[in-house]
Amino acid sequence: MEQELKLVRDTLSEVQQYEHAVHVLTFDQETICPPAAVEEQGEVAAFLQNQAYKLVKTDSFIQAAETLYAHRDELSEFDRALAERLHREYKKTKNITPEMSHAFSLVYNRAFVNWSKARKESDFALFAGSLSEVIETLKKDVSLREDAASSVYDELLGDYERGLTSAQLDEYFGACKERLIPLLQRIMKSKKKIRTDFLSRRAEDDAQRKMSQYLLEVLHYDFSRGAFTTTEHPFTDGLGRNDVRVTTHYYPDMFYASMYSIIHECGHALFDQLQPQENYDSFIEDEKTMAMHESVSRFYENRIGRSRSFIGLIYDRARELFPEVLGDVSADELYEAMNLVEPTLIRTEADEFTYTFHIIIRYELEKMMINGSVSMEELPRLWNEKYQEYLGITPANDREGILQDVHWTFGMGYFPTYALGNMYNAMYIKKLAQEMDLDKEVAAGRFDVINGWMADNVFRYADRRSPKEWILGITGRELAPDDFLDYLEEKYSALYEL
Repeated sequence: MEQELKLVRDTLSEVQQYEHAVHVLTFDQETICPPAAVEEQGEVAAFLQNQAYKLVKTDSFIQAAETLYAHRDELSEFDRALAERLHREYKKTKNITPEMSHAFSLVYNRAFVNWSKARKESDFALFAGSLSEVIETLKKDVSLREDAASSVYDELLGDYERGLTSAQLDEYFGACKERLIPLLQRIMKSKKKIRTDFLSRRAEDDAQRKMSQYLLEVLHYDFSRGAFTTTEHPFTDGLGRNDVRVTTHYYPDMFYASMYSIIHECGHALFDQLQPQENYDSFIEDEKTMAMHESVSRFYENRIGRSRSFIGLIYDRARELFPEVLGDVSADELYEAMNLVEPTLIRTEADEFTYTFHIIIRYELEKMMINGSVSMEELPRLWNEKYQEYLGITPANDREGILQDVHWTFGMGYFPTYALGNMYNAMYIKKLAQEMDLDKEVAAGRFDVINGWMADNVFRYADRRSPKEWILGITGRELAPDDFLDYLEEKYSALYEL
């Protein structure tokens, strides 16, 4: 077994070199790459990714990896997790040659380039052809997988959240609609008036940059192993054990947008920075699912970042950096404004309450696209109709409508993980509350204590357990939306005096 382990580890070490370079290129592509060079940059990244792919397609690597899987019960916990990961990947890629994989990458790269152009021109027609190509590529990919789910969309969901099915999501989102739609209507009719006049006051980029830096420091982001910059669509990229980068975007008339995007991305980064060293040693550092990741980012963004205790903690520094914005605003007014419920068109700017509807809309459209029950020409109209149905608003153009997200340039099945993340963290916050007074720790800025609990309970086993095993291990319960819905009902009924 030692011989097989050595071959696998040596190969994966070489794979990591290529993948690290790919991450550097794609990070550059989404931050400072000149527009005219974006497609070429993507082609170089696709080439390097394909070189890495070739390494795991050799007969010697496959034989060694499958031997480890056959004898997985004889391995350590970390090596067993690696063997199981490699076996899952092998079944997915067994029939996909390096040439096919490279061709798939080029499809997604072209889609990103065309989406960027379409978004700039606010014209979905410029992206429609690429979106069709992405869908066909996804279907082809799934058709070549061994033991794929009978439903193409369920298989794609499983790429981001192992074991998840559309039947489960229909149940979870059905519960969300049943409880949240009537509550949203009550909130909209509430006589409670939240002050909002200061939300559109101008804040300079430099002040927002300083605020982002401060927030990262408060949350104990490790700057010796990370950095931050700006991009069009904020994201986090884990380039390696000691290089986890976050991004944000500054809007002159929305000072708070960069605040909450940097808190959100910091949550992702903390998940990577605080995971066990053994994950990197055993090549399983990316096995955590996207819903696990989103549970953490949204825990920091919403459950902490929008709490009264956190607003109180950062209030003085915020007023200092944004005197023209917050000079006449109290801490209570800032808290209420940061929790304002107001249907908006842009998902990334949505309030905590209405955010779930943005996800449901995308989920319903994704199913239709993969199942072939909607044409490209119909999509913008359907998107607009669903926004009117769920949120009572309609996009004025494609840029603020169907072209706002980059996700469909590389796949489908990702969006539901944002909502699942809210459900997961609502469950483990109940466990956390049994062991500490979270509001008290936040108010005191003791994020070493909070992050330590997260590392011990949420981060530690994420790469070694399935989502079902992971949440069961933390809370003793299986995933359900009830805790999240209870939290929303309690918080917003109090805020809006219902």
